[in-house]
Amino acid sequence: MSSIVYCIAEFAPKAGCEEKLFNLLTSLEPLALREDGCLKYRVTRQINHPAANTASKFSLVFHEEWASIDAFNEHGAQPYIVNFFKTYVETPETSLVDDFSLRIFSDEI
Repeated sequence: MSSIVYCIAEFAPKAGCEEKLFNLLTSLEPLALREDGCLKYRVTRQINHPAANTASKFSLVFHEEWASIDAFNEHGAQPYIVNFFKTYVETPETSLVDDFSLRIFSDEI
């Protein structure tokens, strides 16, 4: 087993905001990839496919891998992450998000 932390961050954009939100999330990738402990950090879009059994309101999803929980916690405290959530998720006047979900996983028993 490893100490790797897997994160799935899902975003449901407000109507008409998906492209702007996708571009903002994409702009976070190079910043995160430079952080110590970041193994993978990629934003993706939901696509229609016959094998997919359901559509989700969370159409934009980050797939992240961090070397440890400490690295993940340090990432969450970075000013650019704090500012992103404050501005585009938590503040009603500037939010581009109807809803979001953050799930953390490990392969440890």
